[in-house]
Amino acid sequence: MREDKQLIDSWLVPLLACPRHHSPLSVVNARLVCSAGCSFPIVNGIPVLLLPEATQSIELAHGSLQLAHSGQPVDEFCVDTLGISDDEKTWLRQRVCQLETARVDPVVSFLVAATNGIAYKNQLGDLQDYPIPEIRLPPANGDILIDIGCSWGRWCVAAARKGYRVVGIDPSLGAVLAARRMAAQLGLQACFIVGDARYLPIRSDSIDQVFSYSVIQHFSRPDAAQSIGEVGRVLKPDGASLIQMPTRFGIRCLQHQLKRGFSDGSNFEVRYWSLPALRRLFEARVGASRFSVDCYFGIGLQYSDMKFMTPLMKVVVCLSELLRLLSKVLPPLVWVADSVYVASGKQQQVVGGNPAG
Repeated sequence: MREDKQLIDSWLVPLLACPRHHSPLSVVNARLVCSAGCSFPIVNGIPVLLLPEATQSIELAHGSLQLAHSGQPVDEFCVDTLGISDDEKTWLRQRVCQLETARVDPVVSFLVAATNGIAYKNQLGDLQDYPIPEIRLPPANGDILIDIGCSWGRWCVAAARKGYRVVGIDPSLGAVLAARRMAAQLGLQACFIVGDARYLPIRSDSIDQVFSYSVIQHFSRPDAAQSIGEVGRVLKPDGASLIQMPTRFGIRCLQHQLKRGFSDGSNFEVRYWSLPALRRLFEARVGASRFSVDCYFGIGLQYSDMKFMTPLMKVVVCLSELLRLLSKVLPPLVWVADSVYVASGKQQQVVGGNPAG
């Protein structure tokens, strides 16, 4: 058995905190423990820092909890935590033997449709390359970035390539194991945690940059507010966040709202937000915020993924990109985007004329 200090990356441990108490965690007897007595498992080198007593935000988190606390050996795929169909699980198990020679990790080949939107469903089970998007962040030199809801890690890879030290967080044990395999295959360093956006297992004031894409949009409004509050807590003073959210008045978003009678949604359905509501949410919990267009005519469409799309979707994405570029000179176009980025900066609190330390 490996020594405790080798169970997880050494630079990750100082960032970790108990999701209940926000107190530091240390590795003891192959588990992570805090001073209040909370204890969390480490599975195949992945800290599993979900709270069993919390109402989980997504069903697959229950599978991660069950596997992590079973005390039984866990395989490298953890298919019951992936949120895929039984037929897809069967197909995936048949591909396990091809892992070492596969160009694309078989788990990623199935998760691509769920994490990149329906425009990528033609790639399901037959992905020939990793669709790594362009992350709209400046280059970094070792700044620490957490990707909330990282799934199989496409944005983690994008951030690592720009010089960030990346920590991916997701409730799916199988997804983060796939993300770790992919990062290693591509020669990139990144760490991964099984965790909950509402109870980030990260120390306060420790993160330079928070990123999240196509995740918090699925939360109820109270859960979204709690998650954004956690973003503000973990950011360093003068840290920043960039978080994608859907809007209420985009063409495609309006179609989806019409289909469900403009109800607010339930379970893991997308919630749609007005820009004023997003501004209030982020400025109250993080800091001064501004908007930029992510895309039009859908959520999750990336111009960098053109080669993976059908001819019709390529036309849609080109139109979306044209409007996105136009929005830089015509800012009101952000009001009719389907998906926007909210960029927020955490500001130091001032006490007696000096920044609070």
